[in-house]
Amino acid sequence: MKKMKNIILVAATLLSSAVFGQKLGHINSNELLLAMPERAAVEANIKKTAQDLESKLAALTKEYQSQVQTYQAQEAAMTDAIKQDKIKEITNLEERIGEFQQSAQKDLQAQEEKLLRPIIDKAKKAIEDVAKENGFTYIFDSGVGVLLYQKDSDDIMPLVKKKLGLI
Repeated sequence: MKKMKNIILVAATLLSSAVFGQKLGHINSNELLLAMPERAAVEANIKKTAQDLESKLAALTKEYQSQVQTYQAQEAAMTDAIKQDKIKEITNLEERIGEFQQSAQKDLQAQEEKLLRPIIDKAKKAIEDVAKENGFTYIFDSGVGVLLYQKDSDDIMPLVKKKLGLI
């Protein structure tokens, strides 16, 4: 029995030293990305693209409204064949608008991913470098809500900003 207590004591000691010997850190990745100057240029580019897409959508919507108003104003004087043709044109335009909205959203997301990827990779490399240089075992990202408790961890934001030349 005494031998079993000694084994448990040794195992507990080894386990606690393995867990407590690790250096933990945290960083808010969202805050870091916002502090990077390249981010502003990306946001401006994405905003301009979004505005261009919105103006194209507005033009399509205006064309749609015009066709509907014209149809409603002239419906009484139209033959059934012309009515069917105009309804088909309006329906096709509705479909084009829906397809354009979906395509525009996908294109905007793809552009954002393409433009942000180098910035994210740069930040990730800086975080990894700081973690290695300072002996951290784990770095938690407090910006995405995965960190529930951080009292005993170090915020490495100043070190990463220094690595990136932001301070």
